[in-house]
Amino acid sequence: MQRRSKTNKEDEADTTSTPQDNNKGTSQEIQLHPSLEENLKSISKAIGNSDDVVIRKIKLGKEGCIEAGIIYTDGIVDTKSINDFILESLMIDFDYEGNSDSKRDLLDCLRDSVVAVGNIQECKDFEKIYSSLFSGHVIVLINGFTRGFTIDLSGGKDREVAEATQESVVRGPREAFTESLRTNTALIRRKINDSNLWVESKRIGRVTKTQVSVMYIKGIVNDKVLEEVRERLDRIEIDGILESGYIEELIEDKTFSPFPTIYNTERPDVVAACLLEGRVAILVNGTPFVLVVPSLFTQFFQAAEDYYQRWDFSTLIRFLRLICFFIALLAPSIFIAVTTFHHEMIPTPLLISLASQREGVPFPAFVEALIMEVTFEILREGGIRMPRAIGQAVSIVGTLVIGTAAVEAGIVSAAMVIVVSITAIASFVVPSNNMGISIRMIRFIFMGLAASFGIFGITAAFIAMILHLCSLRSFGIPYMSPFGPFNAEDQKDSLFRFPHWGLVSRPHLMNQKNVNREDSPSPTPPENQ
Repeated sequence: MQRRSKTNKEDEADTTSTPQDNNKGTSQEIQLHPSLEENLKSISKAIGNSDDVVIRKIKLGKEGCIEAGIIYTDGIVDTKSINDFILESLMIDFDYEGNSDSKRDLLDCLRDSVVAVGNIQECKDFEKIYSSLFSGHVIVLINGFTRGFTIDLSGGKDREVAEATQESVVRGPREAFTESLRTNTALIRRKINDSNLWVESKRIGRVTKTQVSVMYIKGIVNDKVLEEVRERLDRIEIDGILESGYIEELIEDKTFSPFPTIYNTERPDVVAACLLEGRVAILVNGTPFVLVVPSLFTQFFQAAEDYYQRWDFSTLIRFLRLICFFIALLAPSIFIAVTTFHHEMIPTPLLISLASQREGVPFPAFVEALIMEVTFEILREGGIRMPRAIGQAVSIVGTLVIGTAAVEAGIVSAAMVIVVSITAIASFVVPSNNMGISIRMIRFIFMGLAASFGIFGITAAFIAMILHLCSLRSFGIPYMSPFGPFNAEDQKDSLFRFPHWGLVSRPHLMNQKNVNREDSPSPTPPENQ
């Protein structure tokens, strides 16, 4: 390894480095200095004299004989609360009449009797200061003390709770998660008012130190699943987590599977329903999408509205989604196989009509379908990236114009445009965007095999897909349950949706302790079970 020589400036920088620089990675062991001036200088240098970090010296009490320092990050704290509950209390209301013997009780006096804020924690090292400083806390340091305290005054500009955009419903709650972790946990607690709803928090990411919370209902959750979630989160070694998608890829069971094994949602009511079934929710600060594990194949075809509508209508809609899944997956490949290899399967009048349409088309059916599918994917992606006001209009108009022009130009047949259009619409019926993306990817594999081997290729690919689905597990739970392994009792909320009075038990593979919904969460099984 080549060793780079240091310049004079670098030598000077080394000689003036702070303890945090010389002990990188072990800064949690560096204690505060008794001198307030030294502590403030170390903090200012460690953060590069950043303009958004406010470091202010104040005099405590009416006499002003005690020097203190206030440190906070502008923009992520509530500055009005700082003025009302900290500065005013310390500089005006505080009246400390202590001698040298009682000086050591000054911090306790401030924390217990002066500062009118709920969440106050003691800090003795710089690592605690830095982690709290950039999390919306205010740091208070007193001259002559090797410890201070942090005050949680998180605030700043946050997006308000709004209507869900990805999972809209006709009937049901309209609220959706925001980018604020505490707002999201509060939205769930409004749905579940139970002391057994527990939240465990940790910070992941060496640089970002993103706060991640694990939420579950004690007594209902499967302890093995919960322990597996903890272990996988503890194994994450990465410099930054910016969205829950980072966590999803790092803890999922199968990395190279096109099917999602972790469910994500932006709706608090969906997360609350999953928690009541014994699942675990993973919330990441800075994103409105919450992860839910374990996730089963049937879960991606269920919507929140299924439980707000009548049971018979919800069952019908679920079967419609399953039919649309097969249409979106197999329609282009079946059309390619039939028109290329299996003409005998087509009625004679329809065969004549298709032959007349393809008379001037210079490409085989597979190339036709490939052109139209790729074109539609381009239009769909372009519509998403365009400004919202014109994106939808451009994608719809572009699809109509290009489809009509392609037929008139003789590049593709009218029947192929119809098949690709129905396929595209059917893919939107699937409630989960992740599952819809999986269908779009696998569809091209089926099309290629259909063009090469006909119906035999489609059958072989479908069997391979089923075998792959049956081999998947989500945090120890079989992905295709309750179909494989088959569980007759759990069929009441899979493809079918029984009335609510019939949904008296939770999924058995999800929870082995408290399976009865009619009893309150308890760590011991009910006697009638």
